[in-house]
Order: sequence, then C-alpha cells, then structure tokens
Amino acid sequence: MEHPEHVLISLEERHAENILAGTKHVELRRRAMNVRAGTVVWIYVKLPVGCVVGSAKVSAAHSLAPAALWRRFAKVCGITRNEFFEYFEGRPKGFALGLHDPQRLAGSVSLTELREASAGFQPPQFFIRIAPDSPLLQAIEAKRLQASSPEPAT
Repeated sequence: MEHPEHVLISLEERHAENILAGTKHVELRRRAMNVRAGTVVWIYVKLPVGCVVGSAKVSAAHSLAPAALWRRFAKVCGITRNEFFEYFEGRPKGFALGLHDPQRLAGSVSLTELREASAGFQPPQFFIRIAPDSPLLQAIEAKRLQASSPEPAT
C-alpha cells in the first residue's frame, strides 16, 4: 500500500477553523500547488496562534480563471466575493485545492514543538512537503494518535 504524501500550509485562523468545521471545502491560492488527490494537508495557523491544529485530505486540484473558480466554489471558499476578486486581481488563473475529511488534532503542535522536532523550522509562506520519515511529521502524528487512543481505565 502506498503512503500518502504530506504537505504543510499556513493559514489565517478563520480559514483553518472553517476547514475543520467542514464549511470551507477549498483552499484558494494565487499559484498552483503540485499535489495529488489523497495528499494529507496539515494546517498551520499563522502567528499569533502559531501551531498545527489539524488536517484535511486533497480531493482534487483546480486551476481556472478567477471568474470560473468563483462560479464553482463561491459557496464553499469561506470568503466574500470582494475578498475573492481582490485576492486574484491581475491573475489570469487561480488555484483551488479541494479538501475533504477534515480532522482536528487532539492537541495542537506549537511552533516551539515544531522547531524542537526540526531545527530551523520556519512556517511555510506557500507550502512545504513533509517527508514520511520526517521528525516534523512524527511530532504532528503523535498528536493525532492521542486523539484515537482509548482513555485509560481508572
């Protein structure tokens, strides 16, 4: 069985919360992300929060003219029409990363913890790929495993 790819993206808190709540189904970008369906997208909330809070899986990637993106994803992109067209102003194409299966971590992984796991770690401006054997992925996965572990008997 092939293991999924993992990427880390940085988002504003409101966008991360909307993805994890299941109301935002696409992440908009001004340039294309070369990721395939099934990729796990880890969500880092920008400072002042500064931590990984959860994940979602890529369902599809769409590169279209902004007007076409708006027609297709207006109800699930998590921003207003004005914000959308301001974001894509001057761009002939925009990019929408379809997301599904959002999952919140049992506990967030702070920027300090990420830097302890991987010296020199900097949150991505765009996105970064995370190797399957990366200490970063191990630190994040540890929080997900806490969520699926049964509570100890008392």
